[in-house]
Amino acid sequence: MAGNPMMLLPIAAAGTGGLSAVLYLRRRRWLDAALAVVAGGALAAMLALPAGTAPAGAGGTLALTDDVRELDATTVAEAARIELRGHGLFDAEWRDLPARPVAWQAPRGEALWLDFPRTVARGRSFALTVTRANGAGPWRVQLLAENGAVLDQASGSGGQLTVQWLPPLAERLVLRARLQDGVGKTLHEGPVPLLVTEPQPLQVVGRFGAASFDTRVLNGLLTDSGAMLDWQTVLGAVVTRTETARAPLTSPNAAVIDAAWFERQGSAARTALLAQVAQGMPLIVLGGNAAAPAAWQGALGLPLAPQSVTTEKEDTRHVTAGGTVLALAPASYNPPRDAGMAWQVAARDNDGKPWLWQRPWQQGRIAWVGVADWHRHAIAAPRALAGWWQQVVDRGAQGSVQSLAWLQPDPLPLPGLRTELCAHGVKPGAAVTVPGQAPLAWQARTDRAGAACVAFWPRQPGWLTARSGTATGAMYVYAAGDWPAWQAGLRQAATQRYIARPPAPIAKADSGAAALPRWPFAVLLAASLLALWWRERR
Repeated sequence: MAGNPMMLLPIAAAGTGGLSAVLYLRRRRWLDAALAVVAGGALAAMLALPAGTAPAGAGGTLALTDDVRELDATTVAEAARIELRGHGLFDAEWRDLPARPVAWQAPRGEALWLDFPRTVARGRSFALTVTRANGAGPWRVQLLAENGAVLDQASGSGGQLTVQWLPPLAERLVLRARLQDGVGKTLHEGPVPLLVTEPQPLQVVGRFGAASFDTRVLNGLLTDSGAMLDWQTVLGAVVTRTETARAPLTSPNAAVIDAAWFERQGSAARTALLAQVAQGMPLIVLGGNAAAPAAWQGALGLPLAPQSVTTEKEDTRHVTAGGTVLALAPASYNPPRDAGMAWQVAARDNDGKPWLWQRPWQQGRIAWVGVADWHRHAIAAPRALAGWWQQVVDRGAQGSVQSLAWLQPDPLPLPGLRTELCAHGVKPGAAVTVPGQAPLAWQARTDRAGAACVAFWPRQPGWLTARSGTATGAMYVYAAGDWPAWQAGLRQAATQRYIARPPAPIAKADSGAAALPRWPFAVLLAASLLALWWRERR
């Protein structure tokens, strides 16, 4: 088995010093032999110490650069603060480190963020949104096929552009995205992996207790996709509009209800609905017309806080769909920040404000859509509104048709970087097979809305196929040199989240295991080499 190249360097340095000493001893130059041994040992010690960090000692300052890959949590725990240079670290690198005050200034270089689904069903539109943090002036985004043909392009002068494409076949693809300036000079270019799957038929139950709660766009989106709908909307005290499915719904894949309908149901109807959810049917709750928070606390364990009238404008959600930013008013009641471990944020808007919450419910899931007044966009931006509804369905009913739904929480997996792969519909402890990795098992994760995950370190770029039972999932691992500006943006965002964490107590340093600084060995190496040079010149 090949050794670690980083460990071979100190050995080579020590060996070179020893060989030089032997040559001096054969000439009976005892002092020169000793200087050669000292120089070789000092160089070996410098190479053996971790690169990219400067040990802090107890309560000191830990200096970090963004090229560090393995950082001991104990080293960070014993430091009082961190001095950081570069773009920072990835979220996977910050994740298990205790929080410390950080002295850091983000570099001025351009940072990018790419947002696109890794998997789409055939017949569904694929959208790629590119956001530039520091870009200025006109620019253009092109979506390229594997043969280099331009599939779509968009241009503008703002900070965000979106391109779209309708995949004709179910297959694995590695498209490319190209960013150009106003005169056509390429600024950035990189791969865009996409897995196109065969569409699965949906059977959706809809129950709405308010006639003014406009869901026509959602109805049309589901109907156009071939879904079978069992749709009922209360129009008055004794009048209900019903849309019966063209065939009996044998096993509904999802249920969509508004808050008003649920609040008017008795305990028996609520229990029956939640029993279906417990068997695996996802439930999407449109919370825009909620009026009885106690009902949700009692039935779903969902704490709701009233929306402040004075901050309603500031709390407006801005969600991008199909390249258009939709302003959606917050619901009258939404989960607070301390909603508990069961309820997790499933989607945030462009400003980082949550608009979708989710929790597991035995074998199923429940999603709370915390916005309202979407019908205002039905005339001005119908395509964007349909795109937003598609986001709601994708996130709220994901995995409802298949027994196992794969999730990829890491936006840019890289070789040698800790990567997670998650799934809904799996049992914790069940085996997962990932090529090139030791045997893995699903681990329950409360922060993934009921999904289970495995963590591993990919060894090489390209497509990676994971297997769990009879199900297979595909993940694309980027090369280390792909999308450097996107990597910079992810590093900066992860570093800002780490800085926002409350600092943890400083651990007491273990004097017997304290890390040694590199500079004494550098001084010793320089002195030994100068002494040898001076003696050779005599």
